[in-house]
Amino acid sequence: MRRQSGFTLIELMVVVAVIAILGAIAMPSYQDYVRRGKVAEATSTLAELRLKAEKWFSDNRTYVTGTPNWTTVAGTRYFTYDCGTPTATAYTCTATGIANQGTGGMVYTINQDNTKTSTFTGLSGWNNSTTCWIGKKGDSC
Repeated sequence: MRRQSGFTLIELMVVVAVIAILGAIAMPSYQDYVRRGKVAEATSTLAELRLKAEKWFSDNRTYVTGTPNWTTVAGTRYFTYDCGTPTATAYTCTATGIANQGTGGMVYTINQDNTKTSTFTGLSGWNNSTTCWIGKKGDSC
């Protein structure tokens, strides 16, 4: 009689179950980690817009745009940016997440007083803030 070698069906099913459990735990953490990386684009671009606005104001004594336009942003991928129509003494720039890039429901703002806000719609575990930029799930100011 010849002895057969290999794995039994039960052993294979146990391995598959363990891999599935590890995947179920790891995937949400990985997705949150990737989303945090995308948030960095919004916060750094808004900080750059603020610097451009303050430089413009120091040169022109107004936030009203001219040429070159300080509200122009290029080379971004995960958010759209808008500074509306600045007045002589005020502006608010907004970064709005793009849904098909995994940042849908995220909105970050900054204004002339360096007031930062974070608003999250439809993202469980993300806390809104009227005083700072929230960078990751569960964070607060």
